[in-house]
Amino acid sequence: MLKIGKIFLATCISVGSIGLGVEVNGASNDSSTTTSTTVASSSTQVGGSTSSSSSTTSTVVPAPTAAQTAAQYPNRALRFPPYTRLNPPQLPNKSGTGRRIIYKNNLQWVWVVDAQNNVVRVMPVSGRRGVPTPGEYKVNSQSLRSYSLDFEGVWFNNMTRFALGPEGGNIGFHAIPTKNGKPLQTEDQLGSFQGSGCLRMSPEDAKFVYNFAKPGTKVVVLP
Repeated sequence: MLKIGKIFLATCISVGSIGLGVEVNGASNDSSTTTSTTVASSSTQVGGSTSSSSSTTSTVVPAPTAAQTAAQYPNRALRFPPYTRLNPPQLPNKSGTGRRIIYKNNLQWVWVVDAQNNVVRVMPVSGRRGVPTPGEYKVNSQSLRSYSLDFEGVWFNNMTRFALGPEGGNIGFHAIPTKNGKPLQTEDQLGSFQGSGCLRMSPEDAKFVYNFAKPGTKVVVLP
């Protein structure tokens, strides 16, 4: 008698918990543009037929250029092009000769030039668009400290006057004015239109111009 018992065959194949995680961070040469993509938590199970996946993508839109911002906000005080003290604009052409101070209105920058035509200092300022009228002027008076006749509580240090404004008031170089002891703007805002006629400077620049200039010193105003 042949007795064949039960033959048991069991096969189990399991593939589980296969995890895949990839993170890619890419940035272009323009530091204002960043793109990141994340693929995470992807799993597959054979036998239970279970799968799941998720992904996240984020993109930072690049900041607008200065020209685009200027076109969008034409009345906003902007520093354009973005000159700095380490990278100041060049002395303009046709800015006169001899010992002089040059002010270029559309750039809001000033150059101090000695008798040998050497630029001895360049500085950002804050004035008023189109004021004073382009031309050649001479320093007519100076004051270590003075106050405004038009705005109560406003004081100026190291004032160097050279012209008259549209309303007949004095126009000159001076440190950023204060009202009741508080500055009316920051030094970071120099290089943009902020003033009502005079040319605002940092305290150090105003002192330099005050010491450089004297009654009769030539001031050239360019558009």
